[in-house]
Amino acid sequence: MNLEDIATVKSILSKPQKIVIIPHKNPDGDAMGSCLGLCAFLRSKNQKASVITPNDYPKFLKWMPYSQEVLNFEKENSQAKKLLQDATVIFTLDFNNFSRTGQLENILMEKQADFIMIDHHQQPSDYAKVTYSDVSMSSTCEMVYNFIEALGELDSIDSGIATNLYTGIMTDTGSFKYRSTSSRTHRVVADLIDRGANNMEIHRQVFDTNSPSRLHLLGVALSNMVIMSKYKTAFITLTQTELDQHNFKKGDTEGFVNYGLTLEGIVFAVIFIENKEEGIIKISFRSVGSFSVNEFAREHFNGGGHDNAAGGRSMDSITDTVERFKTILETYKTQLNS
Repeated sequence: MNLEDIATVKSILSKPQKIVIIPHKNPDGDAMGSCLGLCAFLRSKNQKASVITPNDYPKFLKWMPYSQEVLNFEKENSQAKKLLQDATVIFTLDFNNFSRTGQLENILMEKQADFIMIDHHQQPSDYAKVTYSDVSMSSTCEMVYNFIEALGELDSIDSGIATNLYTGIMTDTGSFKYRSTSSRTHRVVADLIDRGANNMEIHRQVFDTNSPSRLHLLGVALSNMVIMSKYKTAFITLTQTELDQHNFKKGDTEGFVNYGLTLEGIVFAVIFIENKEEGIIKISFRSVGSFSVNEFAREHFNGGGHDNAAGGRSMDSITDTVERFKTILETYKTQLNS
């Protein structure tokens, strides 16, 4: 954050505000960790702050401190709309375009309030009074830590805030293995541990609490994996029928796409998941090295994200989507093998 933005934020927060904090649709660990951590921090400064999610989020994140106070816009619509109507400040975290918020998009576009964006994705929109955007950051949670530090308020980080921020950094860095994990990232998480984040318990809650149905679904996903060695690519498909047969819950497929990258020689991994309710195929892309899945997703599948982790969607059937993907892949053969 530059000095002008810091001064603007301090001025805004120097008086009582009605604050709403919003993550993207289908929020992940970084989105929820940053929102919950920021909300608790703002409340410690005597601000009236609430978190509204566009829709539900995974069960494996619902143990997080303060999560019981989150409003789901789809399920608690009237209460959420009232908070949005009254809001004087809106923080948008872990996304940079209103289109990422589902049913909230039109409300946010028309809302008159001071918007503050904190995000690490590429190509931010120009809607916020303060835009803290840095694509080099490991996570939005690391940015929220920096935000609190810039305000001179690190001592306001208690164990609950530390736990939420640590969770988001851990999940968005793949347990600190992605390229965006810097020496600064490690210094931040070390400080969060010193401030009360129990790293072993956080890891257990997120990664080591499985249901039998989720493990069986993982077995199906791995059996469906297709390896295309000449493109250094592996992809997984999951149909709605397969999801239903294994009692799918939101978040159950988290991390499945990464298994493709554990194969020797694979640099590009993809998972295609059928969602009959929304009428789309949800796609996650992962890569190692210089192959940009952000550019691939933006160019071909109405998506985007980071250079090595991105998402997209298709309105075609899962069969047609996969066939189109294979056709597109041929044009990237040289790049994938370089």
